Amino acid sequence: MNYTRLNSHDSPDEDQDGSGKPSVWLELHNRTMEREKLISGNGNPSYGEGATSFADDDDLLDISTDTDGSVSFLGGLSTRRRRSVNGTENGSDSYEGGTAPDQYEDFHTIDWARDMQRYRKEHKAVSRRSSRSIWGRLKGSFYAVSAWVVVLLVGIFAGAFAGIIDIGATWLSDIKLGVCKDAFWLNWEQCCWVQNNTQFGNEDDIQCLTWFQWYELFGLQDPQDWRAYLVSYLMFVGAALLMSALAVLLVLAFAPYACGSGIPEIKTILSGFIMRGFFGKWTLLIKSITMILVVGAGLSLGKEGPLVHVACCCGNLFAHLIPKYGKNEAKKREMLSAASAAGVSVAFGAPIGGVLFSLEEISYYFPLKTLWRSFFCAMIAAFVLQAINPFGNDHAVKFYVEYNTPWYFFEIVPFILLGIFGGLYGVVFNRLNLKWCQLRITSKLGKYPITEVLLVALATALLSYPNPYSRLNTSQLIAALFRECGPQDAIGFCDYNRTYTRTDQHWYPSAEAQPGLIAAMWQLPLAMILQGILTVFTFGLKVPAGLFIPTMAVGAIGGRLMGIAMEQLAIEHPDLLIFTGCFDSGKCITPGLYAMVGAAATLGGVTRMTISLVVIMFELTGGLTYIVPLMIACMVSKWVADAFGRDGIYDGHIHLNGYPFLDGKQEFMRTTLAYDVMSPRRTDPPLLTITMDTSTVEELENLTTETRFNTYPVIVSKDSQRLVGVVYRKELIHALKQARKNQTGIVSQSKVYFTRKVPKFQVPGIPQHLSLLSILDGSPVTITDQTPMSTVVDMFKKLGIRTCLVTHNGRLLGIISKKDVLRHIAELDHQDPGSTFFH
Repeated sequence: MNYTRLNSHDSPDEDQDGSGKPSVWLELHNRTMEREKLISGNGNPSYGEGATSFADDDDLLDISTDTDGSVSFLGGLSTRRRRSVNGTENGSDSYEGGTAPDQYEDFHTIDWARDMQRYRKEHKAVSRRSSRSIWGRLKGSFYAVSAWVVVLLVGIFAGAFAGIIDIGATWLSDIKLGVCKDAFWLNWEQCCWVQNNTQFGNEDDIQCLTWFQWYELFGLQDPQDWRAYLVSYLMFVGAALLMSALAVLLVLAFAPYACGSGIPEIKTILSGFIMRGFFGKWTLLIKSITMILVVGAGLSLGKEGPLVHVACCCGNLFAHLIPKYGKNEAKKREMLSAASAAGVSVAFGAPIGGVLFSLEEISYYFPLKTLWRSFFCAMIAAFVLQAINPFGNDHAVKFYVEYNTPWYFFEIVPFILLGIFGGLYGVVFNRLNLKWCQLRITSKLGKYPITEVLLVALATALLSYPNPYSRLNTSQLIAALFRECGPQDAIGFCDYNRTYTRTDQHWYPSAEAQPGLIAAMWQLPLAMILQGILTVFTFGLKVPAGLFIPTMAVGAIGGRLMGIAMEQLAIEHPDLLIFTGCFDSGKCITPGLYAMVGAAATLGGVTRMTISLVVIMFELTGGLTYIVPLMIACMVSKWVADAFGRDGIYDGHIHLNGYPFLDGKQEFMRTTLAYDVMSPRRTDPPLLTITMDTSTVEELENLTTETRFNTYPVIVSKDSQRLVGVVYRKELIHALKQARKNQTGIVSQSKVYFTRKVPKFQVPGIPQHLSLLSILDGSPVTITDQTPMSTVVDMFKKLGIRTCLVTHNGRLLGIISKKDVLRHIAELDHQDPGSTFFH
């Protein structure tokens, strides 16, 4: 056998991968035969049983690498011909015996550099063909506009799915409370339109004759009757349990990847990880259906995060229709970045915020052309959703508001306090949620997902119904908290007795608190605490579960309470110095603005979002006036939260699940060297390698079956360990199978050559040789053993490589994979290095 074992951790994920190189041996054979004599030193080399290597160490000096990575040979071959030898001139990967195999397996990491090189070759081939015929020109034109076709379709379908989900979730949320007797498919607001009573929160049900609460259907008329309350309570709890049970059963039976938010996995996939089925058709269908069910059930979760997953599913499906993206994982991720922007666009009605969210939080590689395509995709998605008008308010979200009142300089202090509150809440929530999810993984709790979902749903329904604020759908609660109180608002915290008082020759507006407001001052804090605790246990269940909306609800309640307190302080003490000129416009404090600032602060503390979050909130208000308060709150929130740890909730779940995610935003500041990280280590067996001209077909087949590595370095000889190139597992397997199938004379003992120097004549008694120069990558990424790890980490981040080889004076020493880098970082951070594996 001409290979040796690599090391103890035989991981199939990261230690090797591949890109096929086209064969040009037949084309160059005759032209290089004379030069072979010069390289070999004689015109008639011998082959026999005792030959262990066709070339000695000095032969390696006859092969050099150009600056562009192509292999050049002695004898003065042209640049174009040399590039053809290394496979950089062809439009796609090809093989002598058949088509190229699928490039990556499940739970593997892609090689961005190689995929982008394949795209450049394909683009060059398309450009060359387009100049030859009209048909080629048409195909070239479609090739050029195919990206815009994909993002157009993604935007249309993302907006349509979001509209359907919004309508269905609103209907099911209202079904827990009652039904429209004449048209059961209408929600509360639509059912009451004919009565001109569309203000949610008005409990005067007599005015809405077409909507029946459940106790009315049971013949009870008095809402104060304990039997009516019990019937409504039981129907509320029963409906929530039924919807939750159906949702978790659908997820477990048809699409396990439909659970959760999806954003941690999307971030990992966009960084180059492969998760087959995560963006599949069944995931799209089941996640859309179950999202309606869990939101309707009233669980403490949101649909905004899962909408990003739904949009990415649409992006993946349409990208597969275009070979340019379907067969190139790196290019496909450009479409997924645009789709994620569309998901946030339909979630908040904020297309610009969606683009920035994709750039700041989701995407790993975001070139300028992807920025424009993301903007176009988000715009189309927002347009389609607004055309559907799921909420009947001509806006894409339930809680869109418009403010006209100014804010004052003294309000910076409460805005900073809200930022501190949001940062501290983010720290506490993230730690509690991650600890609970860790317990779910390590204990028996994870074995009973249905029971867990039902228990959380039961607790949510039982605890939420008695409080009128927690009983509301979370989006409706946020809308009420953001909105300014009007004359017709009957919700509790709008219960004021508005008059005017005269002080020091000035008239000031007065708003005396009524019983509804007094009750709200203790009901709202209870709803906030309940929402925060329930979200800890809900985020991570085996159902679609986002955290944008419940997190915003917690912050909105806290902000509204502070706004009410500031408003009452201004009304009770209008002569204070800080309120000078505050009442000139008629209204001094806007409590709804405080609710919005609080919502942004808590969401920023949990996710560590900054710029995109400010723009999203700006698009929700439709005015530039409140940019500064939002910026202050978000920055303070991030500073406070980062003081306790820089990872947001999504990064925390990435580390918890062991996804191989190398964060491009974090700098590597250690002084270790490549020699300290490479495999094998000092105590490990030698590096597994293939010699370029002594291995047999049987030995290579045994190599691919006995080991699961994806990259096999090719060397001149075992004694020299001088590097020639690398071959990749899937291509090697495919090439050997095709050779046995299509080439006569290829048997188990046939020698395999990864070099141009092969026997010119068949020797009797010696099996036919096999040349696999076509699959040799002669320009792998290599570094020396003294390269600083900070440089190596930058190479993995910025080049998107999957592996690099470590050499010393041209001799191969080891290999570094992406997971080796992740394990090394974990060790330096005093974490479990084994946690970087996919669980």
